[in-house]
Amino acid sequence: MNLRGRNKVSPEFSMSSMTDIVFLLLVFFLLTSPAITPEALDLILPKAKGKSSNVQNISVSITNKLQYYVDDERITQSRLESTLVSRLQGQNEPTIILRAEEGVPIEKAVGVMDIANRNKFKVILAVKPD
Repeated sequence: MNLRGRNKVSPEFSMSSMTDIVFLLLVFFLLTSPAITPEALDLILPKAKGKSSNVQNISVSITNKLQYYVDDERITQSRLESTLVSRLQGQNEPTIILRAEEGVPIEKAVGVMDIANRNKFKVILAVKPD
């Protein structure tokens, strides 16, 4: 047989390097995508062991300057309960994710928990994984 007319594949050309790059990109996006949270404020949360639930109906954030946010909307403390009641009305299991920044007085977080207790809402305290 004559092999003169056929092209030989060079040993340097390999798909393994392309596969390695794709694999590394996949790992990068898998690791960074959970860190991206839409509708969330950039707060420094207290650390704790344990795991949070992925169920979320509404998020209440309290900054260390005592500013209140429902999802990404800034509201006053006096409007907090009426806003939560109106937004969670008609939900099967209304749940509040409470995100109190490190340094927020405990009374402020307990105030949100009290609103949830009065209205039969579940509260999940968001923490930074330890």
